[in-house]
Order: sequence, then structure tokens, then C-alpha cells
Amino acid sequence: MKHWFAFLLLVAAPAWADSELPPARWANEQLPDPRQEAQAKALMEELRCLVCQGQSIADSNAEMAGDMRALVRQRIAAGEKPETVRRWLIARYGNWVSYRPPVEPVTWPLWAAPLIFLLAGAWLLRKRMVRRRS
Repeated sequence: MKHWFAFLLLVAAPAWADSELPPARWANEQLPDPRQEAQAKALMEELRCLVCQGQSIADSNAEMAGDMRALVRQRIAAGEKPETVRRWLIARYGNWVSYRPPVEPVTWPLWAAPLIFLLAGAWLLRKRMVRRRS
């Protein structure tokens, strides 16, 4: 019986993840200025949801993503440039929040990996083709 109760608590835990508070004002509302809304939307597409991880904050229904959308819209409505808002969010949450990580010594492997894999695949394919000819 104890195990069944523990299982139910574990399964129900995601239901407690969101609060009962209403969403922030700009979480699901567009800005009145279409130019500012377009800037905010473009920036939201570049930022990763900290909860969903595979979705941008523009696509996520998570409460945290809504809060981040509201922050982006508030700052852009206040006249900040999208790149300034992006840098502020990276400073606050780390490089991981951006789908465009900066090119730094720490991220060089991320940028070089596709090229390395491509070259390794070409080398293996060439090696295999040479074996078949022999």
C-alpha cells in the first residue's frame, strides 16, 4: 500500500510544477507596436526554454517560458535592442539559453564537431572503397 501511494505522488508531481498564479501580462499578449512585436518574436525564437529544453520560449507552454516571453516583451517595449536583451538573458541564465552560442574557446568543439564528423565519415568511406577495389 505504501508503494502505491509513493507511486501516485511521483506520477502527480508534474501537476504541481506550475503555480496557480495568472501568467505575466506580456507572456501571451502581443505588443501594440508591430515592429517591436516582430523584434520580440524573432528573439523569442532564438532563446531556449529552460524547462522544455527542446523548444524555444516562443513555442513552449511552460510557465517559465511565459515569464521569459514577458521579460523580452517588456524590455523591447522599453526601447532596448534585441541583442541587449539577449545578452542580458545569457548573463542571467548562461550561454545554454541561446540557440546561438558564442564562438569562444570553450565552444570551439561545438562549432568544429560537424566538420570533424564529416571528415571522419569521408575518411572511413574512402578507406572502405579502397578495400573493395583490392
